[in-house]
Amino acid sequence: MRMLVLASKSPRRRDLLTAMGLSYTVLEADIDETSPADASPEDAAVAIARRKAEAVRYLCTPDDIIIAADTTVVLPDMPPVVLGKPHDPADARRMLRLLSGRTHTVLTGMAVLRGDVTLTRCVATKVTFRNLTEREIEGYLATGEPLDKAGAYGVQGRAAWLVEHIDGDYFNVVGLPLAPLGELLREVGYEVWKTRED
Repeated sequence: MRMLVLASKSPRRRDLLTAMGLSYTVLEADIDETSPADASPEDAAVAIARRKAEAVRYLCTPDDIIIAADTTVVLPDMPPVVLGKPHDPADARRMLRLLSGRTHTVLTGMAVLRGDVTLTRCVATKVTFRNLTEREIEGYLATGEPLDKAGAYGVQGRAAWLVEHIDGDYFNVVGLPLAPLGELLREVGYEVWKTRED
Protein backbone atom coordinates (compact mmCIF):
# COMPACT_ATOMS: atom_id res chain seq x y z
CA MET A 1 0.00 0.00 0.00
CA ARG A 2 1.35 3.40 -1.01
CA MET A 3 2.29 5.76 1.82
CA LEU A 4 3.00 9.46 1.94
CA VAL A 5 6.20 9.98 3.94
CA LEU A 6 7.44 13.26 5.40
CA ALA A 7 11.22 13.17 5.86
CA SER A 8 11.40 16.03 8.33
CA LYS A 9 11.89 16.87 12.01
CA SER A 10 9.90 20.09 11.62
CA PRO A 11 6.64 20.28 13.60
CA ARG A 12 5.57 23.18 11.37
CA ARG A 13 5.68 21.00 8.26
CA ARG A 14 3.73 18.30 10.06
CA ASP A 15 1.11 20.84 11.11
CA LEU A 16 0.70 22.08 7.54
CA LEU A 17 0.22 18.59 6.06
CA THR A 18 -2.22 17.70 8.84
CA ALA A 19 -4.18 20.91 8.24
CA MET A 20 -4.45 19.90 4.57
CA GLY A 21 -6.10 16.63 5.60
CA LEU A 22 -3.27 14.42 4.35
CA SER A 23 -2.50 11.05 5.91
CA TYR A 24 1.25 10.59 6.20
CA THR A 25 4.06 8.93 8.13
CA VAL A 26 7.03 10.83 9.57
CA LEU A 27 10.56 9.47 9.12
CA GLU A 28 13.15 11.87 10.47
CA ALA A 29 16.14 12.24 8.18
CA ASP A 30 19.41 12.45 10.09
CA ILE A 31 21.82 13.97 7.57
CA ASP A 32 24.67 16.42 7.30
CA GLU A 33 22.94 19.69 6.34
CA THR A 34 26.16 21.45 5.32
CA SER A 35 25.72 23.29 2.05
CA PRO A 36 28.10 22.64 -0.84
CA ALA A 37 30.67 25.46 -0.80
CA ASP A 38 30.18 26.50 -4.43
CA ALA A 39 26.36 26.15 -4.54
CA SER A 40 23.94 29.05 -4.75
CA PRO A 41 21.51 29.34 -1.81
CA GLU A 42 18.74 27.99 -4.06
CA ASP A 43 20.77 25.00 -5.22
CA ALA A 44 21.93 24.29 -1.67
CA ALA A 45 18.36 24.23 -0.32
CA VAL A 46 17.30 21.80 -3.05
CA ALA A 47 20.39 19.61 -2.55
CA ILE A 48 19.75 19.31 1.19
CA ALA A 49 16.07 18.52 0.63
CA ARG A 50 17.01 15.81 -1.85
CA ARG A 51 19.56 14.41 0.62
CA LYS A 52 16.83 14.20 3.28
CA ALA A 53 14.49 12.32 0.97
CA GLU A 54 17.18 9.88 -0.11
CA ALA A 55 18.22 9.26 3.51
CA VAL A 56 14.88 7.57 4.31
CA ARG A 57 14.37 5.81 0.97
CA TYR A 58 15.63 2.48 2.34
CA LEU A 59 12.78 2.49 4.89
CA CYS A 60 10.13 2.88 2.18
CA THR A 61 8.67 0.80 -0.62
CA PRO A 62 9.24 1.87 -4.26
CA ASP A 63 5.62 3.04 -4.42
CA ASP A 64 5.83 5.30 -1.37
CA ILE A 65 6.06 9.03 -1.95
CA ILE A 66 8.67 10.87 0.12
CA ILE A 67 8.48 14.62 0.79
CA ALA A 68 11.50 16.53 2.08
CA ALA A 69 12.26 20.23 2.41
CA ASP A 70 14.95 22.62 3.57
CA THR A 71 14.35 26.28 4.42
CA THR A 72 16.94 29.04 4.62
CA VAL A 73 16.86 32.81 5.00
CA VAL A 74 19.03 34.91 2.68
CA LEU A 75 20.01 38.57 3.00
CA PRO A 76 20.84 40.28 -0.31
CA ASP A 77 24.37 41.32 0.60
CA MET A 78 27.41 40.68 -1.60
CA PRO A 79 28.02 37.86 -1.21
CA PRO A 80 24.55 36.83 0.05
CA VAL A 81 24.34 36.10 3.78
CA VAL A 82 22.62 32.76 4.42
CA LEU A 83 20.98 32.28 7.81
CA GLY A 84 20.15 28.75 8.87
CA LYS A 85 19.08 27.69 12.35
CA PRO A 86 20.89 29.56 15.14
CA HIS A 87 23.44 27.66 17.21
CA ASP A 88 22.45 29.37 20.46
CA PRO A 89 20.65 32.50 21.78
CA ALA A 90 23.62 34.73 20.94
CA ASP A 91 23.52 33.54 17.34
CA ALA A 92 19.75 34.09 17.21
CA ARG A 93 20.26 37.63 18.54
CA ARG A 94 22.83 38.29 15.80
CA MET A 95 20.38 37.07 13.13
CA LEU A 96 17.48 39.15 14.39
CA ARG A 97 19.67 42.26 14.43
CA LEU A 98 20.68 41.54 10.82
CA LEU A 99 17.04 41.14 9.77
CA SER A 100 15.80 44.27 11.57
CA GLY A 101 14.41 46.87 9.17
CA ARG A 102 15.45 44.90 6.09
CA THR A 103 13.96 42.72 3.37
CA HIS A 104 15.23 39.17 3.09
CA THR A 105 14.33 36.12 1.02
CA VAL A 106 13.04 32.86 2.46
CA LEU A 107 14.00 29.91 0.27
CA THR A 108 12.49 26.45 0.61
CA GLY A 109 13.99 23.68 -1.46
CA MET A 110 11.67 20.70 -1.88
CA ALA A 111 12.20 17.16 -3.08
CA VAL A 112 9.44 14.66 -3.84
CA LEU A 113 10.72 11.15 -4.44
CA ARG A 114 8.81 8.11 -5.72
CA GLY A 115 10.70 5.05 -6.89
CA ASP A 116 13.34 6.18 -9.39
CA VAL A 117 11.73 9.60 -9.88
CA THR A 118 12.86 12.64 -7.89
CA LEU A 119 11.27 16.03 -8.53
CA THR A 120 12.67 19.20 -7.00
CA ARG A 121 11.73 22.84 -6.75
CA CYS A 122 12.86 25.94 -4.89
CA VAL A 123 10.33 28.58 -3.83
CA ALA A 124 11.30 32.13 -2.83
CA THR A 125 9.33 34.60 -0.72
CA LYS A 126 10.41 38.12 0.26
CA VAL A 127 9.85 39.15 3.88
CA THR A 128 10.37 42.62 5.35
CA PHE A 129 10.96 43.14 9.07
CA ARG A 130 10.09 46.26 11.01
CA ASN A 131 12.91 48.14 12.68
CA LEU A 132 13.29 46.17 15.89
CA THR A 133 14.28 47.61 19.23
CA GLU A 134 16.71 45.75 21.46
CA ARG A 135 13.83 45.24 23.90
CA GLU A 136 11.76 43.55 21.19
CA ILE A 137 14.67 41.31 20.19
CA GLU A 138 15.35 40.31 23.79
CA GLY A 139 11.65 39.74 24.42
CA TYR A 140 11.35 37.47 21.41
CA LEU A 141 14.50 35.57 22.38
CA ALA A 142 13.02 35.00 25.85
CA THR A 143 10.13 33.05 24.29
CA GLY A 144 12.57 30.36 23.10
CA GLU A 145 10.86 30.38 19.70
CA PRO A 146 13.84 31.43 17.56
CA LEU A 147 16.19 28.59 18.43
CA ASP A 148 15.01 25.87 16.02
CA LYS A 149 14.03 28.01 13.05
CA ALA A 150 15.89 29.26 9.99
CA GLY A 151 16.68 32.94 10.41
CA ALA A 152 15.77 32.70 14.11
CA TYR A 153 12.07 33.39 13.65
CA GLY A 154 8.76 31.65 13.04
CA VAL A 155 6.24 33.80 11.18
CA GLN A 156 3.38 31.59 12.35
CA GLY A 157 4.22 32.36 16.00
CA ARG A 158 5.13 35.48 17.95
CA ALA A 159 7.43 36.72 15.19
CA ALA A 160 4.27 37.82 13.38
CA TRP A 161 4.71 41.02 15.43
CA LEU A 162 8.09 41.58 13.77
CA VAL A 163 7.03 41.20 10.13
CA GLU A 164 5.95 44.31 8.22
CA HIS A 165 5.32 42.76 4.81
CA ILE A 166 5.35 39.43 2.95
CA ASP A 167 5.63 39.29 -0.83
CA GLY A 168 4.88 35.76 -1.99
CA ASP A 169 3.87 32.42 -0.48
CA TYR A 170 3.17 32.69 3.26
CA PHE A 171 3.36 28.91 3.71
CA ASN A 172 6.85 28.98 2.22
CA VAL A 173 7.90 31.22 5.11
CA VAL A 174 6.41 28.69 7.55
CA GLY A 175 8.53 26.01 5.87
CA LEU A 176 6.48 24.20 3.21
CA PRO A 177 4.96 25.95 0.17
CA LEU A 178 1.74 24.00 -0.24
CA ALA A 179 0.58 24.90 -3.75
CA PRO A 180 3.95 24.04 -5.37
CA LEU A 181 4.10 20.88 -3.26
CA GLY A 182 0.64 19.90 -4.54
CA GLU A 183 1.91 20.26 -8.11
CA LEU A 184 4.90 18.01 -7.42
CA LEU A 185 2.70 15.40 -5.75
CA ARG A 186 0.35 15.40 -8.74
CA GLU A 187 3.31 14.84 -11.08
CA VAL A 188 4.27 11.65 -9.22
CA GLY A 189 0.69 10.37 -9.20
CA TYR A 190 -0.60 11.52 -5.81
CA GLU A 191 -3.83 13.53 -5.78
CA VAL A 192 -4.33 15.68 -2.71
CA TRP A 193 -8.04 15.94 -3.50
CA LYS A 194 -9.85 12.74 -2.65
CA THR A 195 -13.28 11.96 -4.11
CA ARG A 196 -15.78 9.23 -3.27
CA GLU A 197 -14.52 7.25 -6.24
CA ASP A 198 -10.87 7.25 -5.02
